[in-house]
Amino acid sequence: MRLRTKHLQTPRVTLCPQEYRVVVRIDSWESTSLYPNGHFVRVLGRIGDLEGEIAAILVENSICAAPFSEIQMSEMPVSSPKNPWKVSPEEAKKRLDLRDTHLIFSIDPKGCEDVDDALSVRTLPNGNLELGVHIADVTHFVAANSYTDVEARARATTYYLADRRYDMLPSVLSADLCSLLSGVDRYAVSVLWELEKESLETLRVQYTRTLIRSAYKLEYETAQALLDGDTSVVGDILELKGLEEGARQKKLAELVWAISKLTDIARHVRAKRDRCGALELEGIEIRVQLDDKRNIHDLIPKQPLEVHETVAECMILANHWVAKRISEDFPHQALLRQHPPPRQEFFTELRECASAKGFSIDTRSNKALAESLDRANDPSDPIVNKLLRSMATHAMSNALYFSTGSCPEEQFHHYGLALEKYTHFTSPIRRYADIVVHRLLMAATLRGTTGDVKDNIISNKDLEELCRHINNRNRAAQRAQKQSTELFQCMYFRDRSAESDERCVADGIIYSIRTNGVLVFVPRYGIKGAAYMKNKEGLVISCQGAGSCQWKPGSLHRSQHKITSTTTTGDSMTLSLFDHITVRILVQSSRCHAETIKLEIIRNAPHHTVDTEAAQRSLHVVKSELVKEVSQSAEEAQRAQDRARVEVMDEESREFCQTKGPSLYQLLEEIRELALLDVTEDIRT
Repeated sequence: MRLRTKHLQTPRVTLCPQEYRVVVRIDSWESTSLYPNGHFVRVLGRIGDLEGEIAAILVENSICAAPFSEIQMSEMPVSSPKNPWKVSPEEAKKRLDLRDTHLIFSIDPKGCEDVDDALSVRTLPNGNLELGVHIADVTHFVAANSYTDVEARARATTYYLADRRYDMLPSVLSADLCSLLSGVDRYAVSVLWELEKESLETLRVQYTRTLIRSAYKLEYETAQALLDGDTSVVGDILELKGLEEGARQKKLAELVWAISKLTDIARHVRAKRDRCGALELEGIEIRVQLDDKRNIHDLIPKQPLEVHETVAECMILANHWVAKRISEDFPHQALLRQHPPPRQEFFTELRECASAKGFSIDTRSNKALAESLDRANDPSDPIVNKLLRSMATHAMSNALYFSTGSCPEEQFHHYGLALEKYTHFTSPIRRYADIVVHRLLMAATLRGTTGDVKDNIISNKDLEELCRHINNRNRAAQRAQKQSTELFQCMYFRDRSAESDERCVADGIIYSIRTNGVLVFVPRYGIKGAAYMKNKEGLVISCQGAGSCQWKPGSLHRSQHKITSTTTTGDSMTLSLFDHITVRILVQSSRCHAETIKLEIIRNAPHHTVDTEAAQRSLHVVKSELVKEVSQSAEEAQRAQDRARVEVMDEESREFCQTKGPSLYQLLEEIRELALLDVTEDIRT
């Protein structure tokens, strides 16, 4: 957006606005001017500089990155190497002590510090199984309406960017006292199920505050290797080092049995949800790999593992049972999470794309959609199914927090997970909604035993307002994470020569046809972008066979599932949906907005490398990543639909994001969306 400004002057320096990201405030907008008047607030950093661009992302999404205040830190328990925190004997008497009776362990990504959850499974004396989900007891340390609680409520969530995070709670809690690290005593809130030994059906469930000591802090890859019978990773398990061989083998056998049994239970639970119509959707998750100097070494797509599904199913199960309990005890003021069915018109592009491969997608219900997606599988190209699931994801409505007193019970349903009631209970270190749910659960289970638990229950009206705030903050967190990933993608390719660096050339698959080009997905880097077939000079792209492409005079003709480029000399090239092509990845700079990825078609044939061929083979044998709870932001969902409707991709129209139409309403809406919001030192609700 353009402002009427001169060189920006601060008390110390004079800045050229073309070189910096700056915060400005709009003061007025004269009716005779195309541009508003504004004044300078502060400098965020140089354009293209990592810290400056991250600062811009934070400001655009109103994310508070300020350190916690002294008064908030004064509420924290004392814990230091010389004076470590210890379990209170009085508190221990109030809790179920699982330290000597249960093998408890966590499975998390590499480098995870805020360990919210841990798992256990054991055989009971009667032969049945007991499944345990153990969640950090954050509410023991964060009293309702304390300074720390008010700050956590304002932040609402931990913000995860590609290379960093901004915590909802002080690190003494998030990375230490509330984190369920191995070998240390921790307070937890546990859900324990007794399962019938053969059918694995639930016989009894218990919600209670516990005292636990996690035995292992495992990484996903290590747990998967143990599940697959690969014991070569034993050296990576720190807790087994230094043990005698006999003791080590015994503990290893216990751990492998527990992981295997948890996986069996998770498969059973997932199968039940599948029968009810649970969706297995596809998201793109890229991990930024940094070197020792924090330079970008590589962009790595997340690989699906069955152990991901095992952990996720246990968490979904706990969230579902907690939702049932708190909604029964507090039918008008429980915090749940709903996912309404998507609008049928949003599935139009999915149905059309699937038909190009001869698949029929039934979207009348979640069960019909799930079964259709399972059948839409091309054995010769597994990426087709991944793309169709990705399109289904973009067609979804948003999952939102709500108060049970604000809507009828028939609207509680979670469409994506196929559950009648659902909430968030399993991540109180990083989600404020989970803290609210913990207080509700404790009020429900401790009813009649204590007098102050009801004082922490929020009224329906206040809970509705809180849910709106948390939903807004979650959307901001999702936008910020997406923007930071795109930033690192651009920085990765910006420092490489597009003409000579082989990493800038990759295989792409066409997933949408437009009037003047195609939309392409690059699996190697998780990139989606436009590849133009007609340039600004009116030339069209021409590729002969598997040779390189050139720009020549000609025309384009688009049909439903393909687009044809025909030169004036009679040469033609046709690209169809799901064709594999070779693209060059470039970075397109903008003085006013963030850099974007640009794709160029360089060959009308797949790009084969050792890595891509190995990835193709692995996709045949590795199940797609477990359904992620559908919580796409409203902005992203709307953007997906806008892309589906836009017929012509105009590069110049995006330079300053100026509106083309005469509508004043559209103009004001654009200003509202682009406005930079205040980020204060201490946000309060």
